[in-house]
Amino acid sequence: MLTSSKPLSNQTLVSGIDVNDITHFLLELDALKRVNRRSYVTHTTRRENSAEHSWHLAMACWSIAEMFELDVDHEKLLKMALVHDLGEIDAGDTFLFASSRHAAHIEERAGIARLQAERGNGIANLAEIWEEQETGSSKETQLLRVVDRLLPFLLNLNTEGKTWAESEVKRSQVAAALAFIEGSFPTIHDWLTENIAYAVQQGWLIDS
Repeated sequence: MLTSSKPLSNQTLVSGIDVNDITHFLLELDALKRVNRRSYVTHTTRRENSAEHSWHLAMACWSIAEMFELDVDHEKLLKMALVHDLGEIDAGDTFLFASSRHAAHIEERAGIARLQAERGNGIANLAEIWEEQETGSSKETQLLRVVDRLLPFLLNLNTEGKTWAESEVKRSQVAAALAFIEGSFPTIHDWLTENIAYAVQQGWLIDS
């Protein structure tokens, strides 16, 4: 049975907060669900959207950090995972192997600046958190980057390489994109290397 409890909100702040502003910002965030990625969701024929990827990224980072007992700040890690793709609301998703990928961060950074300034945003350091995951070198950032590359690889592996096949992706492209993981997380890199070979064997990646 529900019982009465003390208010959750700080009553001294309530008079200066407009719930309409809050819901405005929440709907701005909702737009991430409309950004489709290249990866396909397993056991379906549809593509993953960026909001789903952000959730998957956060959960995967959390689980891996716990499993390997990594010395990371979990709150910081999860916040970075959640803001990771917010810039795509304005910029859209850029395929890992697209020639324009090097410039994607410019539009994404502008999108983050817009969100930071939106009415109803209660996250004062939103842009700061995004910038750290984008350009930082902390342990949390390193893990985030590893898992961000692991997940689309995993989805490709479990959808018969559908995205790779559609874009005629080569083994060398995938290996190059994942090479940095060898230094930061050798165990995962070894698994990826084994499965790159498997994907080539299955004909999902072009062997060149």
